[in-house]
Amino acid sequence: MATLELKGITKRFPGVLANDQVDLKVSSGEILGLLGENGAGKTTLMNILYGLYGADEGEILIDGEPQQFSGPGDAISAGIGMVHQHFMLVPVFSVTENVVLGVEPVGFGGVIDMKEAKKEVRDISKQYGLEVDPDAVIEDIPVGIQQRVEIIKVLFRHAEFLIFDEPTAVLTPQEVEEFFGILNGLKEAGKAIIFITHKLKEVLEVSDRIAVLRRGAMVGEAEPATATENDLATLMVGRPVELVVNKETSDPGAAVLEVRDLVVIGDRDQMALAGVSFDVRAGEIVGVAGVQGNGQTELVEALTGLRDVTSGTVKISGTEVTHATPRQIHGHSVAHVPEDRQRSGLVMPFTITENVVLDAYYEEPYSHGISMDWKAAREKAADLVEQYDVRTPSTEIPASSLSGGNQQKVIVAREFGRDVKLVIASQPTRGIDVGSIEYIHERIVEERDEGAALLIVSTELDEVLALSDRILVMFDGHIVAEYQGGSVTAAEIGLSMAGAAP
Repeated sequence: MATLELKGITKRFPGVLANDQVDLKVSSGEILGLLGENGAGKTTLMNILYGLYGADEGEILIDGEPQQFSGPGDAISAGIGMVHQHFMLVPVFSVTENVVLGVEPVGFGGVIDMKEAKKEVRDISKQYGLEVDPDAVIEDIPVGIQQRVEIIKVLFRHAEFLIFDEPTAVLTPQEVEEFFGILNGLKEAGKAIIFITHKLKEVLEVSDRIAVLRRGAMVGEAEPATATENDLATLMVGRPVELVVNKETSDPGAAVLEVRDLVVIGDRDQMALAGVSFDVRAGEIVGVAGVQGNGQTELVEALTGLRDVTSGTVKISGTEVTHATPRQIHGHSVAHVPEDRQRSGLVMPFTITENVVLDAYYEEPYSHGISMDWKAAREKAADLVEQYDVRTPSTEIPASSLSGGNQQKVIVAREFGRDVKLVIASQPTRGIDVGSIEYIHERIVEERDEGAALLIVSTELDEVLALSDRILVMFDGHIVAEYQGGSVTAAEIGLSMAGAAP
């Protein structure tokens, strides 16, 4: 039985103790769930294990033998494989080309043997139940299949210890269930697995043991058979967490957002939205449910000025904004939380302060004609960082240095940190820990109670059910069903998400 062990791992960054004397152990045929808030040190710990960082103190042992990793190549050679939260794939390469990149099988004359490479990909796919087309191009396949390619990559390199960093953050509910089947198959094949997540239900469902990090230190372990979600949340956050959204019945006012017969063309010249119509009223949360890829992304982009509208109309507070620019829409007191925080929500090399004023730098109190009032910007950033518990040593570090969850909190803080009439939020709590989810959900309900209209698009069905006063279900570019919040089950919505008649 192979065993991987971390002993006394400590890692310091300027102003931050990221890992503090952490001990961890996982063995063949075992899934260890690793829980922690954003900034708790989970990813740093795994980056040390994978050779991306060096530890300041402590050691890594495989079968009792100390290891020295100067880079990921050493970790891979030792049998460690890592599937990152943000996939490391070349979009224009095929599945096979991505799998063998850097370790290509070479035939006669030093030529890459693609026939042998495809055979190995097929063999691994079959052995571990990872159905993929070796010839498919990455940018043409769904996110769930892309994740399978990442798993095949590490198995192709003979990994015995597999690290999954927030592996379900970008998956639909159906893809999550498929992934759990794959995970159990890997476990049965004798692989040792570390499953990093912040999702309590998932870690209870799939783990054999659960370890919890808080503020860089290991604060305890839990047994999935006896632990509850509340137990884990308290261990993670250090205080009791309200896992249920508390809100009064809504009392909607006039329509703030009016969408009529909206037609939008997608990136591949297909009809992404086929005549969509709906309203969102003041003092109301409308949730949009659906399997990713059924038009939700294009809907949000069209409403926020990021995608051209082919036909139909969009009005905000009675003013038509169908072909308005993002800045013009922002000027109508609209907050926008995009679904991809790194591509659309932040400028990664910019500081937290710069990102906080990214959509308001040209307005008072930050703009004085041709000069910026950076003192006002830094004060605003410091205030929002404190309010939203963004874990950072300074507001002057780049957004790229934050954990994914803290990046998300910066976006939510920026968008909610001003007076708004309409909130358009896509995946508002993606990659966020339970404590932060609780806070963001409370802010969403507060915005509603203060009279804002909110359109919440989420692949987290529990989130849609918990927050929404009304629920719209999208399928194949259409709204196929509408439900009142509190009067519908997940199973009923699930049928509509699959295109069945409500």
